[in-house]
Amino acid sequence: MRETNGKLTPKTLYLQGLDCAFCARKIEDGLRALPGVSFARLDFAGQKLTLGTTGEASWPDLLSRAKELIAAAEPSVKVSDYKNKGGAKDSGGRYARVRAALPVAGAVVFAGALALDLAYPFNLAVFLASYLLAGGDVLLRAARNLARGAVLDENFLMGAATIGAFVIGEYPEGVAVMLFYQAGEFCQRKAVERARGSIAALMDIRPDFANLKTPDGIKRVTPEEVKPGDFIIVRPGEKAPLDGVVAEGFSAFDTSALTGESLPRDVGPGSAVLSGAINLNGLLTVEVTRDFGESTVKKILDLVESASEKKAAAENFITRFSRYYTPCVVFAAALLAVIPPLAWPGAAFAEWAERALVFLVVSCPCALVISVPLSFFGGIGGASRQGILIKGSNYLDALSQVDTVVFDKTGTLTKGVFNVISVTPAGGLTEDDLLFFAAGAESHSTHPIALSIRKACKRAPEAENITEVREIAGQGVSARAAGCFVLAGNDKLLEAAGISYKKTKSPGTVVYVAVDGNFAGHIEIADELKPDSVRAVAGLKALGVRQSVMLTGDSQAAAEHAADILGLDQVYAQLLPQEKIAVIK
Repeated sequence: MRETNGKLTPKTLYLQGLDCAFCARKIEDGLRALPGVSFARLDFAGQKLTLGTTGEASWPDLLSRAKELIAAAEPSVKVSDYKNKGGAKDSGGRYARVRAALPVAGAVVFAGALALDLAYPFNLAVFLASYLLAGGDVLLRAARNLARGAVLDENFLMGAATIGAFVIGEYPEGVAVMLFYQAGEFCQRKAVERARGSIAALMDIRPDFANLKTPDGIKRVTPEEVKPGDFIIVRPGEKAPLDGVVAEGFSAFDTSALTGESLPRDVGPGSAVLSGAINLNGLLTVEVTRDFGESTVKKILDLVESASEKKAAAENFITRFSRYYTPCVVFAAALLAVIPPLAWPGAAFAEWAERALVFLVVSCPCALVISVPLSFFGGIGGASRQGILIKGSNYLDALSQVDTVVFDKTGTLTKGVFNVISVTPAGGLTEDDLLFFAAGAESHSTHPIALSIRKACKRAPEAENITEVREIAGQGVSARAAGCFVLAGNDKLLEAAGISYKKTKSPGTVVYVAVDGNFAGHIEIADELKPDSVRAVAGLKALGVRQSVMLTGDSQAAAEHAADILGLDQVYAQLLPQEKIAVIK
């Protein structure tokens, strides 16, 4: 924590191994109550904790108290000043592996106990062994929290309910409830890992460095060190670290991580460059127009990191509900055990104590922890297997009331892969001939359009028969293939060569081909719709969705063509990620 202009800069910590959303809420609330803390914000998805202080306590003392509080809520969580590059699966270490293995061992012993059908006291010994294996960590946490005064938490209630089952002689039920609870916890951890993995893949767009041009040569620096007006070098295969304008060079940028569109964008002097886009082939000199804090990639990262901070009303309600429901259940169970024997003549205390324990097992809030998360995570897991990421159970619940659905285009409604959709020859050539010459001209290119043409060509010319290959920036390529001079590219290429051709309007990309100075035809390339997209949109409307909208970074013509086929109600085209967010809002 350092002081800047009289204010204390917030401190960021990373909680590696935090996989319980309820525990995260308890940690956040507990930290806010600490003396000297001005605010505490815990990003559960990113496992990132941001703390601010009032200056009343030194940072080392505050950090020590914060670590004690975190350890009390989740002993397996490791607090560090840096983000774990290994991902969620690497966090927790040996504790996490043991924590996962013990319930499995308990389940095996439990199955053996059921199969053997032993008599008392042997059945008690075997069931007790399986119970301790399955829920030993729960009992330890309950004892530790009890010593700290946190009595009515989920660990205490889980222990009380299952121990109560053993007291009344229902050994299998006690073990089974604990195993179900651990199964719910396991499903929760896996769902969190999956969601974090998807978020981490998106966060990978962050550039690690910038090649800054200085009087002493090229210097590798962090993106934060570069200022507007500076010049940077972006080499092939590198991410553009900041927004800017191309000063020198020609290339193509993969902007799929930003716009969702798989068609690379050609750039040259004067073209805008977005941070996070990947330079595919040419060496570029870029003049920086925005510092990193205002760049496109930083705005996207901020959107992702802040998403989990927006709590739904359902989340807040459940938190408040559990605070009252939990003590009410325990109090009711205690009354059930004590009042009837005192109020009714002949009522046996042992009998009503047994009924109170049955009530505690049945009505224990842990039943919610078992059934509700398993139901929600079952739905989330089923959706993820279909390629659908749902950020949380509250969003899954909200889907039942949806009347408007907004789609991204590329990779959602379409395959996200370019393919040749039509071949139109001219001048007496066949389709195979046209593809033969186009594939020859594109034989040395790694552009997705070139790859799609070569994939569609059944008989490509031999490599030794392709010579004089030349790439013409912003227009296409020329080459000599099988003894013929071939041009393949956009309409500007043929116009510059003075070749007469028939212009074609297409929602996709059109490659015009000329052979020995004569127009040979054109090839249309597009991102194909998924086979089930039309059925999916129709199915949603049948379920009550009144309006379907598509957002895309693709051209207006391509977007409208897809929308017409799919039967969508509204379409927005040529959008950047932040513009898509603005449309949603």
